[in-house]
Amino acid sequence: MSRTLKGPEEELSPTLQVSKISESVEIERPTEVKDIPPPKLSIRNLEAWFGTKRALKGINLDVRENSITAFIGPSGCGKTTLIRCLNRMHEMTPGASAKGQAILDGMDMYDAKVDPVTIKRRIGMVFQKPNPFPTMSIYDNVAAGLKLNGIKDKKLIDDIVRESLEGAALWEEVKNELNKPGMGLSGGQQQRLCIARALAMQPEILLMDEPTSSLDPIASSKIEELVHGMKKDLTVVIVTHNMQQAARVSDFTAFMYLGELIEYGDTKQIFENPRMELTERYISGKFG
Repeated sequence: MSRTLKGPEEELSPTLQVSKISESVEIERPTEVKDIPPPKLSIRNLEAWFGTKRALKGINLDVRENSITAFIGPSGCGKTTLIRCLNRMHEMTPGASAKGQAILDGMDMYDAKVDPVTIKRRIGMVFQKPNPFPTMSIYDNVAAGLKLNGIKDKKLIDDIVRESLEGAALWEEVKNELNKPGMGLSGGQQQRLCIARALAMQPEILLMDEPTSSLDPIASSKIEELVHGMKKDLTVVIVTHNMQQAARVSDFTAFMYLGELIEYGDTKQIFENPRMELTERYISGKFG
């Protein structure tokens, strides 16, 4: 380890934690791996505020195409704020703002010329709690975005609805009851319906904010299997408090603390041989 704290049994005080971070943290880059694709998304000096409170502090991170990247860290460390910045949702919160760069295939999403609606089409979002549209059927939940974007071809919509439900591993369970309310599904099915709704817009990146936190272990396992299979077609970024989940599903892991990116690298390296003392303490359960 590059730094040694006072003692392995001693909890870090907030003052010590902040001073250690601000004094000597260097952002760890992913371990070099041959034949990995170039970054799909590059985050450069990204900062975010809620009013005068700074929630993110100069985040620098490359997200690889067709990979799964997990963000881990204690509550309030900025994980959700970061992914909300990645599809321009953060600035929709009253008083919230962001600056820096988030470069998607060479395009800076925070350039004044870029339409945030375009970003939301390319970068989908699945939230912590399932949120089907309560008055809509299963079919209409998936088709809603397509219709809002002016698609009127019924056969095209039918095809995309089926493909999206298949992509969310839900088609076989609901194919005979597409006109029933989406809210009538179980919690795990509702979350997969929300994933299908996001997939229907054919995003290039899918952001997932603790998608299994409100689900039972069986439903969570189905979502994990689904996420693992998505990377052949999508780039996935998942926020999770469950470190075992991050270790199971992700290719890369980013550990965040107090609005800073402490360490980022190959998931195996992060969990088995973290370079930063703070990362090791979090992963081993000594704080958080």
